[in-house]
Amino acid sequence: MTELRDLLTDVAARVTRYRESVADAPVFPDDTTGVREKLGDLPEKPVPPAGVIRRLADAVEPALVANTGPRYFGFVTGGALDAATAADMLTTGWDQPAFNKITSPAAAIVEEVAGEWLKDVLGLPSGASFGFVTGGQGANTVGLAAARHHVLARAGWDVERRGLHGAPPLRVVASEERHATIDRSLRLLGLGTDAVKPVRADGQGAIDLADLERALDGPAIVCLQAGNVNTGAFDDFAAATEIAHRHGAWVHVDGAFGLWAAAAPALRRLTAGLETADSWAVDGHKWLNVPYDSGYAFCAHPESHRAAMALTAAYLTGQGEGGVRAPSDFVPESSRRARGFATWAALSELGRTGIAEMVERCCALARRFAEKLEACEGVTVVNDVVLNQVLVSFGDETDRVVEALQRSGECWMGATTWHGRRLMRISVSNWSTTEADVDRSVAAIRAARKSEHHG
Repeated sequence: MTELRDLLTDVAARVTRYRESVADAPVFPDDTTGVREKLGDLPEKPVPPAGVIRRLADAVEPALVANTGPRYFGFVTGGALDAATAADMLTTGWDQPAFNKITSPAAAIVEEVAGEWLKDVLGLPSGASFGFVTGGQGANTVGLAAARHHVLARAGWDVERRGLHGAPPLRVVASEERHATIDRSLRLLGLGTDAVKPVRADGQGAIDLADLERALDGPAIVCLQAGNVNTGAFDDFAAATEIAHRHGAWVHVDGAFGLWAAAAPALRRLTAGLETADSWAVDGHKWLNVPYDSGYAFCAHPESHRAAMALTAAYLTGQGEGGVRAPSDFVPESSRRARGFATWAALSELGRTGIAEMVERCCALARRFAEKLEACEGVTVVNDVVLNQVLVSFGDETDRVVEALQRSGECWMGATTWHGRRLMRISVSNWSTTEADVDRSVAAIRAARKSEHHG
């Protein structure tokens, strides 16, 4: 085992060096053309592990994106916390299949504890079930699968046994500005995107309540948003859920990053009524700053959740025995990573007040971005900055400015199209970002705009 100890010590040293240097590294690699050549061909014979790791690290480190650093503002990407990073390394070393208490009592128990903590922090019903999935896509799929089961069961149809052929029509009522993962979940679940009845959104991307009322007719699933992917806007959960439930519809909340506003006292007003929904989706690798991949699905109807996901087989034992929850009953995968360890570590490192402070600080930094960029002539912030999202227009120069900024390596923001306009999209969700990082990034944006303007 000495060789393994030396190998893991070397890996830990490499990870530490990378994390120590990431704040000053180019945020996006300059040149990735040599990676394939450095990786080489498939060896004919076994290679010592130390040589394998050395070749891998030497080949790919120059091509890494510094998304764990403080000036990466693309795609609402967090940077893994120290305790969560270390816990994830332990998770790999322990290599526990988190199926149930027979495959790993440790993984099952830790996931159960972390899931209860998450419900508490997010203000969700204490009796809600939960599943640890790969991310927002997986969480939306699980939530909508539970919804499909529940709504069709009320209509007298067992979709798990009979499938969808011949089933009563099932409508999915969702905002015209819903996230694309909702559509992919519907494809995966056999409902198809034609099942969607789109509802108008207001000027900031929140769902139009009058149009929601109009759209409801017959068995339906209503999809709401906690944090519009472009603007950060929130739907009115209390009013929208009341309308939906009055029509007998299930309410699913896509809260990939915005659900974390419920954990922050200064922002909790944005999520008023959230707890009245039927299912919720949220990422861990975004604002909780847990390593990839990590997401959570919650459901106010545990039996529908379990019915949509659980499986049985003659050789399987341990499902729900001895009072220990079986993690696999609530997710699509049987062979699955023990994601509970890193989540427990992140929640423990931050604590209740630390989570709130991190979320509120990121939102304050987003407002700082908006204020400083608004002060620049010819630059317009087009959204109300209610959360951590900032949309910026540079007129006809937007795409050129974004490209120049990305090439600079100083920071990384992406571009989007919203309401027919090309815009820079800034997402602040990394625990290590500071006011100095924002100011340095604003200076880089100004330099990129000036160089393109005069280029």
